[in-house]
Amino acid sequence: MRDAVAPFVVAVDHVGIAVPDLDAAIAFHREHFGLESVHEEVNTEQGVREAMLRAPGDDGSGTAVQLLAPLDENSTIAKFIGRSGPGLQQLAYRVTDVEAAAAALRAAGLRLLYDAAKRGTGGSRVNFVHPKDAGGVLVELVEPAPGH
Repeated sequence: MRDAVAPFVVAVDHVGIAVPDLDAAIAFHREHFGLESVHEEVNTEQGVREAMLRAPGDDGSGTAVQLLAPLDENSTIAKFIGRSGPGLQQLAYRVTDVEAAAAALRAAGLRLLYDAAKRGTGGSRVNFVHPKDAGGVLVELVEPAPGH
């Protein structure tokens, strides 16, 4: 399996943190850790308002912190917070081809949440490995949008 998936994984893209209040979480990470919000958006398909934070001086190639706040009580993030409380929700790997990486993982017997990639932050394409197949961790595969 390593040989099948390794060519697609190029970096740890981000860690996702579920938060009840996005503005308060951005302020906390800015005040205590010096992180800067470099991108914010609402993703209605995923049911979240989100922000990507980076360390000062990061040119965008480093690992980001993604803060995810629910848009309503029915969103996946709201359910996560209700079940587990705020906290680490996912680990995301940057891949060169999300569909090829997903196919390689499926061939190795892992379940993915979507049949085909969906729109992620900033126009990226994403899919997720089921936590039951990844040691209890929700693993995201992220193919950045062209030009990123």
